Amino acid sequence: MSLTLLTVLSTQAADIQGHDFNKAKPISNETCTSCHVQSEKNWRQSDHAKAMMIADNSSVLADFSNVSVEHYGQKALFFIKDNRYQVTISYDDKSDTYPIKYTFGHFPLQQYLVETEQGSLHVLPFAWDARTKKEGGQRWYHNYSHEEIRPEDRLHWRQPLQNWNGMCADCHSDGLVRNYDAEKNNFNTQFDNINVGCLSCHDDMTEHAKAPAKEKNSVDIVALNNPIGQWLRGVGEKTAHWEGGKRDNAFMDNCFACHSLRAPLTDGFKANKPFLDQFTPNFIAAPNYYADGQIKEEVYVYGSFLQSKMFKEGVNCLDCHDKHTMKIKEEGNGLCLQCHGAEVYNVKEHHQHNNDSTGAQCVNCHMPETTYMGVDDRRDHSFKIPRPDLSQTFNTPNACVQCHDNKLNEWASKNLEKWHGKPKAMLTSKQLLMTLNSGQAITLEHHLSVISDDKLDVISRATAIQLLSYTTPTLNANFLMPYLTHTEPLIRLSAASIATLLPPIDRINGLTPLLQDKYKAVRVASARSLVSSDIPALSQPLFDKAFKELTYSFDVNSWRGEGMANKGGLAVEMNKITDAEMSFKKSIEIEPYFDTGYINLADIYRSQQKSFQAGAVLAKGIKLNPKSAALHYSYGLYFVRQKKLEKGIPLFEKSITLMPDNAQYAYTYVLALDGAAQSKQALIQLKTLILNYQDKTQLKELGLYLSQKLNLRAEYNWFMQF
Repeated sequence: MSLTLLTVLSTQAADIQGHDFNKAKPISNETCTSCHVQSEKNWRQSDHAKAMMIADNSSVLADFSNVSVEHYGQKALFFIKDNRYQVTISYDDKSDTYPIKYTFGHFPLQQYLVETEQGSLHVLPFAWDARTKKEGGQRWYHNYSHEEIRPEDRLHWRQPLQNWNGMCADCHSDGLVRNYDAEKNNFNTQFDNINVGCLSCHDDMTEHAKAPAKEKNSVDIVALNNPIGQWLRGVGEKTAHWEGGKRDNAFMDNCFACHSLRAPLTDGFKANKPFLDQFTPNFIAAPNYYADGQIKEEVYVYGSFLQSKMFKEGVNCLDCHDKHTMKIKEEGNGLCLQCHGAEVYNVKEHHQHNNDSTGAQCVNCHMPETTYMGVDDRRDHSFKIPRPDLSQTFNTPNACVQCHDNKLNEWASKNLEKWHGKPKAMLTSKQLLMTLNSGQAITLEHHLSVISDDKLDVISRATAIQLLSYTTPTLNANFLMPYLTHTEPLIRLSAASIATLLPPIDRINGLTPLLQDKYKAVRVASARSLVSSDIPALSQPLFDKAFKELTYSFDVNSWRGEGMANKGGLAVEMNKITDAEMSFKKSIEIEPYFDTGYINLADIYRSQQKSFQAGAVLAKGIKLNPKSAALHYSYGLYFVRQKKLEKGIPLFEKSITLMPDNAQYAYTYVLALDGAAQSKQALIQLKTLILNYQDKTQLKELGLYLSQKLNLRAEYNWFMQF
């Protein structure tokens, strides 16, 4: 199907099915394809070209021949009627039939979109495994194949977290804007082109298209931003270095716009505009990353690649991926051997596996895969060296025992040391950051040493800055000021977000200049940290402008519970309690299975001495969210304040059961037992619980206190060992 025809069909099909997702005057990719024929041909081979398509017999890969599937009581029947792909989906006694409007992706899985309400699309809970039968594919499977997702679960397919307009749309179509109306809680989403095409990377090239043919053909748009040069290896060099003009890798912001875990600052985004002008990225901390920075949850590429030596040396996406097919340029080790000497790395002395084995493939050791969405294997782009010795300490994965799953880390460490000698000493700052990321406490002096180490990659240092609140309740201005004025925008962004730890006057002095920072993410973070500050009159216009950008970013994200909760939190800081109450109520209305909305609303009522309303909100929250540890804990605290410890204790105990890795829940539970005159039982429980946590500091102190209170010397000595 031609690109032009595809755009036309998207309009026709949307009109037929009741909603036009195209803009009134869309900018079309067809202005590019008439001249750039080969580029278009290459693009057709990409996943981008199939990011989203009208559901018809040319795009649908799945079996719709009256196929029934079931998962924990959720049933679906896929069929074709009136020449349209359809699904009847049911749970318990509720059943709905929808036409399939769009395909979403194509390999290794294809998902399907249905319109549940006017203008609102949702991803079906069953996806098609597009792999071959030999690979285990050609089957329907549930997106959460190992667990039941009931209608009252946040992850249920009808809930906001599975909504196309908010969660997925901007990265699958050109020029998309969500157009969310918070008052009506609906979308009027529009896009220029249905899939990811020319505009996503090159933006509107209308003026370029108007130029005379001779001028157009003489200009290589990509080459203009990339100086002449190449990767070369000198005599005796194991790896190549860049020879030529300084590389301008700013174009990767186009890639990062989608290949990152981030919060949007704008409704839709544009190509060739800085990443930090349109998004606030997530940093490389738990629970999304392992302690050493390896990917854990679905975080895409940005966070891992920025940790890598490749990124530091100037390697960019197009060194490995073709600029239009986006496929890797060479299969197998040939890709890595573009820069890494084959005589050093592509030999058994290095990889210690038979040359024709999977273990001899560079990527299997240095870019291990994690499976997401059931069947989608994605590689880690931090290019780390396997460190099973660190896995023993920090419970991090490594390629050795991932492949040899019947072996232990000790076995892997012993073999690696035998082959390559003792592992290279890791930066002390990196080890300390791993300690911090694994949930263990470090001293403020050590924490500051991590941040100040310029040998550590920038995103790791920025992450360490964000984690300062776990180490100290206050900061000295002399420490933070160099990072608020740092040349690296990620450092400034992180410092601005943590500046609430500064004394009020230092916070104002340090953040006011950042209200006119080059990047919107930094301006927004600065405004957020200054909300409760007494801004000088001269700086008020700057604050107002940045604050407007902040509130707009909250509006953009208000289609989900977190967005409304953020608006409520902002209102609380500004002492606009009525606005805060409305926002938290709206958060609950939009996402009744988002527990934070209930907790925040109950806090509002508590601050107003409305204890009955606070208790009622928490009780309702638990009824709708019975698996929420946070709600049980908050309800327990409610009863503590009501001096009804006997009702709070079971709730604290339940919170530990639901979230056994939260040491604060254990601490409060044991303290409540002690407060209820059950000190001996409290000590018995604490001796069991303390073994579950890496950071035992607070629990140890509690154990020593209880031991002294009960005059039990042996127990006191037992807790002293920690």
